[in-house]
Amino acid sequence: MITILSGGTGTPKLIQGIKEIYPEEEISVIVNTVENEYFSGGYVAADCDTVMYTFADMIDDQFFYGIIGDTFKIRNILIEMGTTELLKIGDMDRAIKIQKTILLEEGKTLSEIVEHQKNKLGVKAKIIPMSDEDSEIKIITKEHGELDFHDFLIKHQCEGEVLEVKYSDVKPSPNVIGTIKDADKVIIGPSNPITSIRPIIAIEGVEEALKEKKVIAVSPFLGEAAFSGPAAKFMNAFGYEASSKGVAELYKPFLDTFIIDNEDKDKKEELEKIIPNIVVANTFMKTIEDKINLAKVVLEL
Repeated sequence: MITILSGGTGTPKLIQGIKEIYPEEEISVIVNTVENEYFSGGYVAADCDTVMYTFADMIDDQFFYGIIGDTFKIRNILIEMGTTELLKIGDMDRAIKIQKTILLEEGKTLSEIVEHQKNKLGVKAKIIPMSDEDSEIKIITKEHGELDFHDFLIKHQCEGEVLEVKYSDVKPSPNVIGTIKDADKVIIGPSNPITSIRPIIAIEGVEEALKEKKVIAVSPFLGEAAFSGPAAKFMNAFGYEASSKGVAELYKPFLDTFIIDNEDKDKKEELEKIIPNIVVANTFMKTIEDKINLAKVVLEL
């Protein structure tokens, strides 16, 4: 059995490859929840949904958000009626989010809801929200002061210097620690190290559990460029270099093997001073063949 730590963009690309060559029922994914928030009256757990849609072969993998082929009739009507919609939520996707909202109001936990929904979609893998508690994330910028995460991401298009990233301390959901302990290996995908992976690692008991396991991580950087999103700005805000070296230093307390891209092969010797086992491979996942090939590297280690 493998356990994967995931955010909502880079790691689901790797999951697309893994699920093609590894039994889905033996995969568990612990998913970041610190970015969860209510939008237009609906509860949005974007990373949980992205992972769920990825396993169900429903994901719009142009953006790794939402459902492929979705329509936007409700959104268009809301906008026509004068409602501001920060997120672009499709009709089918909105239905999933509305059900989450209803079930939360009925007293169900997020873990219970995700379990129910992924089963309804025919997903055999386990999808585990990192926490069932409400949380928030704030981005402190030089130009705009304190911003909600999605305001920084969408409204301000990640513009400005990031001084600090703050997020809530939350307790792990019931199956998080046990899922890590039961895994044959733990895989950290190429998600944003600060806003996707670090919130999971920061939960009480997680880092200690990781130290007892074989942990493999894929770098989300090509040189100083992140595969997606404002990862470089967030890394700098925490005092880390925006590169594979910075990620290696962040994960050093528990990481056994670090996979970097061919483009960074000249840094292998330097990185081996931080993480002894450095593997060089193609980590740029453009095609399904790229994803499967990288999945083979990860699984064979």
